[in-house]
Amino acid sequence: MRNGPMLRLGVTLLAGALALTACGSRGEESADSASTTLKIAFDAPLTGALAAVGLGMQHSAELAVKDANDGKLVPGVTFELVAKDDQATPSIGQQNAAAFVADKDVVGVVGAYNSSVSLSMMPTLADADLVQISGANTNPTLTRGEKDVEAPARQFPTYFRTVTTDTNEAPELSKYLIEELGVKEVATVNDGKVYGLGVATKFAAKFEELGGKVVLKQQIGEKDTDFSAVVSNIKNSGAKAVVYGGEYPQAGPLSKQLKAAGVDVPVLGCDAVFDAEYIKLAGEAAEGDVATTAARPIGDTDAQKKFIEAYTAAGHTEPYGIFGPYTYDAVQSILQGVKAAVEANGGKVPADGLRKAVTDAVQTVSFDGLTGPIAYDEFGDNKNYDVTLNIVKDGKWTVLEQS
Repeated sequence: MRNGPMLRLGVTLLAGALALTACGSRGEESADSASTTLKIAFDAPLTGALAAVGLGMQHSAELAVKDANDGKLVPGVTFELVAKDDQATPSIGQQNAAAFVADKDVVGVVGAYNSSVSLSMMPTLADADLVQISGANTNPTLTRGEKDVEAPARQFPTYFRTVTTDTNEAPELSKYLIEELGVKEVATVNDGKVYGLGVATKFAAKFEELGGKVVLKQQIGEKDTDFSAVVSNIKNSGAKAVVYGGEYPQAGPLSKQLKAAGVDVPVLGCDAVFDAEYIKLAGEAAEGDVATTAARPIGDTDAQKKFIEAYTAAGHTEPYGIFGPYTYDAVQSILQGVKAAVEANGGKVPADGLRKAVTDAVQTVSFDGLTGPIAYDEFGDNKNYDVTLNIVKDGKWTVLEQS
């Protein structure tokens, strides 16, 4: 998942230079030579408030690479994951993208977690024909542009994602409030980033279409901790629920401060709110709060059980979370792209144009992923998706319904 309006950002001269130098030739090697190492780059927040999510995604990506190497997915090729911390900061993400481009052995990038960070990375990676696949971004403009509904347009041919978008996810909150709770007056709060603004906008459009009214719209800073003014405004607005567009580090305290001020209304959000840390931050105030996920919980299929067993056996302190499995499938998509590019070249790793060949192959890949069927439409979105509604009950996230 996940932040400013969609702009086709200009590429810096440095990034452009790096892109030109990064497509250097590689000696064409046979698939049975067992001498080629190719890198899958990974970008996410690995420190700071969102580190647990980012590290869960990284560990899932590592497992995908390990499975590919153990199964000799591409004979003669060993894959290596190289990870960088973007600190949930767009400018750092752009620097990471330039570094990935400069490494000639990098054939694909997995990430970022934040839509704003991906937005900063996309032009640099596209200029180098370097495929990027996110297992977490949900803002629809990344693939379909500013007019994502009325006039969708592919932004960059190198960008893909395995999860669905806020266009499909946020409206489920509207339906739940209107149809299940009978709530028609709501306040929205967002953190001003691409993801948070997208959630609030997509929610409001569907909520008003269904006959609801957004009685108050508020924006906070992404690092704010004191929400007394916002709480006071919500209390005076008469809102019967609060929909938050943003992430759990702010959503949890907001819920806690609302309830402490006597504003006993549910707080609802999307996938960036769905985290165990949200419940820790909100405490008892979290009971009855709701979050959607752009995914279904895993654990039903043999492949999913194997993934869970392997992840658990590795002893990671961070959970794989809702995005780990989708990050696993993002890595798998790039690996499948490499496999197709090598097979199309007679079983040899192409000496030139490998990145472009992998990007082209990813557009047409179709396989049974950990999370379900993986195949991309003309915008780079996964054709298959699920949205799950979750509620905090007895101190735990519990599935309400799946659509």
